[in-house]
Amino acid sequence: MGSGFNVGTVIVLLIVIVVLGIVFANIRIVPQSMKYVIELLGKYKETWDAGLHVKIPFVSSIVKKVTLKEQLLDSPPQNVITKDNVTMKIDAVVYFYVQDAKLYTYGAINPISAMENLTATTLRNIVGALDLDETLTSRDLINTKMREIIDKETDPWGIKVVRVEIKNIIPPAEIRDAMERQMKAERDRRETLLQAEGHKQAAITRAEGDKQAAILAAEGERDARIARAEGEAKAIYLKKKAEADGLIALKEAGADAAVLELKKYEALVKLSDGTASKLIIPTDAVKAVTNNVIFAETAGIGDVTQSAPKAAPQKEDDPCCEGKPSQKDFA
Repeated sequence: MGSGFNVGTVIVLLIVIVVLGIVFANIRIVPQSMKYVIELLGKYKETWDAGLHVKIPFVSSIVKKVTLKEQLLDSPPQNVITKDNVTMKIDAVVYFYVQDAKLYTYGAINPISAMENLTATTLRNIVGALDLDETLTSRDLINTKMREIIDKETDPWGIKVVRVEIKNIIPPAEIRDAMERQMKAERDRRETLLQAEGHKQAAITRAEGDKQAAILAAEGERDARIARAEGEAKAIYLKKKAEADGLIALKEAGADAAVLELKKYEALVKLSDGTASKLIIPTDAVKAVTNNVIFAETAGIGDVTQSAPKAAPQKEDDPCCEGKPSQKDFA
């Protein structure tokens, strides 16, 4: 009895251990940013998100582990012919992520390889409709068109294309040499234009400076002439004002006619100064002089008569020389 109990207990324990082992063996933890595609008896059953899951032993299986992180597809360089029959090498980079794990699992046998070929054919089609210059200057246009086309075509595969970037555009060697010569000629042309523009601006600046200098010089000369004219006018005014004040003072002193006549005489005397000058005195002036001599002598304004010259001293005869003939006698 005890023996049978021991065998039964062992069997039960073994069964429990096996069941627990099977259960633990079918427990799965799905990490973050991952999805598991589950099939039941070879048919799609469900998609596991991140967390703890237990699959049915022996009848269900994990057929695909899909990452939801953004991925990079680096397309290798390929020969592309432009609209004007220029062959060049172009490579592109595609950024994408899986938005539907079920479609990504069952949509295509190898979605990455399919998308790589789709990128190559799309690039050839777009560049084939452009000429060389448009290809070199239209990277944004090419990127946008490629992203739109690839994103639309990969929707059945559960792939979302974020962006497409052209990495390198490598034209043939002879085209590169021609482009370098063209760029050098363009740089030389711009340099010549800049130098000519600089000379032009310098000439204009110098002309403007000369013009301003001439204007300032003319304004300075004008202001100087105005200042000199104003000074001369002021001097004449002050001189005439002084003469008028003098005449007013003489008039107030009560010597009108006599003083005025004397002033006339002084003016005549000034006019007669100098060599070889002749003075013509009108008769009315002579009469005025005769009438005003007494006043002139009384007022003491100048001497109207000159004192007689003194007689020269007489030379006494030398007694030693009396009776002798002089040099005058010989003359």
